[in-house]
Amino acid sequence: MAQLIRKEDALEYHAKGRPGKIEVIPTKETKTQRDLALAYSPGVAEPCMEIHADPKNVYKYTAKGNLVAVISNGTAVLGLGDIGPEASKPVMEGKGLLFKIYADIDVFDIELNTKDPEEFIKVVKALEPTFGGINLEDIKAPECFEIETRLKKELSIPIMHDDQHGTAIISGAALLNALEIVGKNIADVKIVVSGAGASAISCCKIYLALGASLGNIYMFDSKGLIISSRTDLDDHKQQFAQNCDSMTLTEAMAGADVFIGLSKGGVVKKDMVQGMAQNPIVFALANPNPEISYDDAMDARKDVIMATGRSDYPNQVNNVLGFPYIFRGALDVRANSINEAMKLAAVKALAELAKEPVPEIVNVAYNNISLEYGPNYIIPKPMDPRLLVRVSMAVAKAAMESGVAQEPIHDWDGYENELYRRLGSDDLVLRHAINKAKQNPKKVVFSGAENVKILKAAQIAYDEGIAIPILLGNVEKIQKLIDENNIHLDDVQIIDPKCDEQENQRVAFGLRYFEKRKRRGINLYEAKKAMKQRAHYGCMMVEFGLADAMVSGLTRKYVDTIRPALEIIGMEHGAGRVAGVYMMLTKKGPLFFADTTLNFNPTEEELVDITLMTARLVQSFNIKPRVAMLSYSNFGSTPSPESNKVSRAVQITKQVAPDLVIDGEMQAGVAFNKDLLRENYPFSDLVNEPPNVLIFPNLAAGNIAYHLLQEVGGAEAIGPLLVGLNKPVYVLQLGSSVRQIVNIVAMAVMEAQIKS
Repeated sequence: MAQLIRKEDALEYHAKGRPGKIEVIPTKETKTQRDLALAYSPGVAEPCMEIHADPKNVYKYTAKGNLVAVISNGTAVLGLGDIGPEASKPVMEGKGLLFKIYADIDVFDIELNTKDPEEFIKVVKALEPTFGGINLEDIKAPECFEIETRLKKELSIPIMHDDQHGTAIISGAALLNALEIVGKNIADVKIVVSGAGASAISCCKIYLALGASLGNIYMFDSKGLIISSRTDLDDHKQQFAQNCDSMTLTEAMAGADVFIGLSKGGVVKKDMVQGMAQNPIVFALANPNPEISYDDAMDARKDVIMATGRSDYPNQVNNVLGFPYIFRGALDVRANSINEAMKLAAVKALAELAKEPVPEIVNVAYNNISLEYGPNYIIPKPMDPRLLVRVSMAVAKAAMESGVAQEPIHDWDGYENELYRRLGSDDLVLRHAINKAKQNPKKVVFSGAENVKILKAAQIAYDEGIAIPILLGNVEKIQKLIDENNIHLDDVQIIDPKCDEQENQRVAFGLRYFEKRKRRGINLYEAKKAMKQRAHYGCMMVEFGLADAMVSGLTRKYVDTIRPALEIIGMEHGAGRVAGVYMMLTKKGPLFFADTTLNFNPTEEELVDITLMTARLVQSFNIKPRVAMLSYSNFGSTPSPESNKVSRAVQITKQVAPDLVIDGEMQAGVAFNKDLLRENYPFSDLVNEPPNVLIFPNLAAGNIAYHLLQEVGGAEAIGPLLVGLNKPVYVLQLGSSVRQIVNIVAMAVMEAQIKS
C-alpha cells in the first residue's frame, strides 16, 4: 500500500518542538568545571598541539572520522527541480537522518547559495579539514559532473555525488540478478535508456564496468536518440552516441532486452513492452510516477521482471541501499576517495545478499510470508539489517585492495561486531511491531476519543493500515474535534455508549458483566448502568469480539481503566496475575521494565509469573530475553526478607524455565557493568551480555525507575504493556504523545494477532 502522507502532518512533523530533524549532542562528559576545562580551555590545547604535530591525529582527537557533509545548492531536488538552497534544506536534513539511522554516521548539511561551479568547488575545498567525507546532493547536470570530478582530484577525502552513483550502484546489482534469473549475458543484451542526466550516465558507466557492450546501449534525452551526427551533445552524452540513424523510443525498444527509465512518468506504453525481447527487464525508475506503471508493465507481459523507485511494488531501487554503507566502509578505513572498485564491490555485495535467505524481520516488515530470490526479489529491502555489515565490509575491503585505505582493518571479526553494535535495536523493535500490525490490522476501540491526540493517532493508525479504529464518546463532540482539527476519519465508526441507540447493546453487555461479578458486590442494575461508562463498554466490546483490543486512559486515572479490564476481560489461561511492562527505548537498545504499574509487593511466586510473562513479551519482538532480577543486594551480600525473596524467585524461575538467561538478586549498576561482573561475580549468567529485562522487587522501585529513565535519561517509554490479560487492553500514560499512542496501538494489534 502506498504511504499516505498528508500536507498538514508533514508540516507539523518538521515544525513541532525543536524545528527541523537534527541536533548536535555532546559525546563526552560536560557536567563539571573539570569536564569543561578538559573540553575547552585549557585542556583543548593538548589535542590541538598533537594535531599540529601530525595532522592525522585529527581522526584520533576529533569527530572528523565519522562526520560527513551533505552539500547541495538545491538546483535539482528530486521531484521539485531548482528550488534553491533554503528550500532544499529539509531534504538535506533528511539525508543526514538516513546516514545516522542506517550507518551511525554524523552529518552536517550545508546548503550553498551559488550556481557557479567554480565558486561551489572553492567553498567545498575549504571545508576539507572539517569532514571525513562529502556527499554531494541534488546538483543539476552537467555542472554536477565537473564539480564531482574536480573535487575528487583536488581533495583527499571520500566524495560521492549520490544522484549519479547511488541509483547506478543499486540498479547495477538489480540488473545482474535479473539477467541471471532470465539466463542472459550482460555483454549480449540490448539496453535502452530513457534519460541522459547525471543518474542515467552514471548507470550506464556502471553497466559497462559490469560487462555491458557500449554498442548495445541506446540512450535517449529530451531531443531523441543520442547519435553521433547530433551537434548538441556535451562530452558526457557524446560517449554514448550511436553510429546509426535516429529512431523513436518505440523503435529502439523493439527487441530490446533491458529498459532503464530515468526520465519522466508515462513515456512507455504497454505495446512498447510487448515489443521487447523474451523475458524483458524493465526498470522504470522515475519518481514518483515511473515511465510505465508496475500494473501496466505486468499486464503487458507476464514474463517481465520489473523494478521501480517505489516502495509499494516489488524490487524497489532505493539509494538508501547504498550511500550509508559505502561511506561507512570508506570512513572506517579512512579512504582518500570512493573509487570504481569500491562502487563495484557495493554492487556485488548487494547482488549476493539478495540470493541469501531473508531474515524474518524483513519478511514481517514487507508483509510477506517468505521473500526469496526470484523475479519479485532481485535486490535487498532497505530494512534488511544485514546491509550495514555486508556492504560496508565489501567497500572497506575494496578500498584496501585498491590502495586508497589509509587505516586498513586487520581484525575483520571485530569490525563485523562493531558494525552490528552500530545498528542498535530500539527502532527495529518499533518497526517490527508496526510492520507486524500492518500484516493483519485489527479492530481497536479507543475509549477516550473526545481528545485531539487520540483522534490524530487513530487517523495515523487508520491511514497506515495499522488498525481499524472504533471511537467511543459523544458523537457531536468527536465530530467537532475532527472538523476543527482537519482530521480525516470519515469511514471510522463512532459510538456513544450513553445514547439510546445503544440500549440493546448495553443490556447485553450488562447481563454479561452481571454474570461475571454477581457474587463480587455488583447487582444487575449497577451492571447495566456501568455500561454507560466508556471503559466498561470498550472492554465489553473486546469481550464480545466486536473489537480485538482497547486503548484507553489518556485523560483518566489508571485504576479507572484497569479495573474494568480485570473484571471483564480477566486473566489469560495459566497466568497467575496481570503485570505492567514498560519498554524503554534507550541509545543502547530496548529495555523492558516489570512490574511498573500493578503489583505493589509481589511474592516470590508472583515475581516468577511476572518474569515469565515479560520474557514471552520480549520474545514476541524477536529479541532473546536476558533477565536481571534487581535488589539492593548482590548474590546474598545483604540478606534481608526482600533480597531473599528475589533470590528465591531467581532459583524457581531457573527451574521452571532452564533455557531462560536470568540472574540475581543484583544491583542495577552491577547488572550493566560487564567488567565489575566478570571481576567479582564471574559465575553470573549475565557476565557476557548485559540484561534487557529488569524485574523489580516492588511497584515503587519499578515505577520510579522508568520515570527517571524517561525524564532524566531521555529514554522513550512505550507502555504500559499489560501482560497476563486474556485479551489486549492498553492504558495510556498521562501526557502520551500522538507518536506514543500510535506505537501502543501497534503493540495492541500485534498482541491481538497472537491471541487470535
